[in-house]
Amino acid sequence: MTSTTGTACPHCGWPDRAEPYRVVSRHPTAHGHTTWVRCACGSLQARLTDGRGTRVVSRSCPTRG
Repeated sequence: MTSTTGTACPHCGWPDRAEPYRVVSRHPTAHGHTTWVRCACGSLQARLTDGRGTRVVSRSCPTRG
């Protein structure tokens, strides 16, 4: 699995290691926990937490509004 975690959201700069702006849902999986979060800019992120820590594994573009 490839991580898209840098040090911050490429759209708004919200730190990836910071608490999520808004948690959308959390789900236990065979590999750990998947948490879907909304960034401050509206970008949807999938974060995987397992034995290696937490990392962003998928990220969308910000919502337009």
